Amino acid sequence: MRCNPHYPCHAMPLDALPGHHIRRLQQMAVAVFLQETQGFGITPVQYGVLMTVHQRPGLDQRGLASLMGLDTSTTAGVVDRLEGRGLLRRSASPTDRRVKLLGITQEGQQLLTDMQPQADAAQARMLAPLTEAEKPVFMAMLTRLVQAHHDGGAGVAADE
Repeated sequence: MRCNPHYPCHAMPLDALPGHHIRRLQQMAVAVFLQETQGFGITPVQYGVLMTVHQRPGLDQRGLASLMGLDTSTTAGVVDRLEGRGLLRRSASPTDRRVKLLGITQEGQQLLTDMQPQADAAQARMLAPLTEAEKPVFMAMLTRLVQAHHDGGAGVAADE
C-alpha cells in the first residue's frame, strides 16, 4: 500500500476500530428489533421514546431529547409521528405554555404491552452470543462508555 495525504500509512485497519464495531452492532440491533417487532410498525427510537415517556409522564420534549441522546428536531419529528398515530399526546405546561409536556395514551400503553414479548426477544437475540456471566459485564461496560461520552458532550444523534 502506498502512502498518500488521503490515507496515512499509520491508519489502523477498520476491524481494529471500536467505533466501526459499535456502528455495526447498532445496525444489527436495529435489524433484529425490526425483525422481532415487524407487525407493530415501530422503530427502535420510537419504542425508546414511548418507553421513556411511559416511565416519566409529564416529561418535556427537551428533556426527552436529552435522555434519548437525540437532537431536538429529531425528537420533535418522532413525537409528531407518535402523536399522529394516537400513541402520545402533548399538553401545555401549567407553568410555561411554550413548553409541551408528553404523555402516553391508552393506545400507546397497549402497544407497549402487546409488543413487550417481541422487544424482549430482540434484546435476548442481541445478547445470545454471550454467556450468562458475560451479559451483565457487557451491559455494565456499554453503560459506562455511554455515560462517559454523554457526560463529555458527545452522543447527540440526528438519525431515527
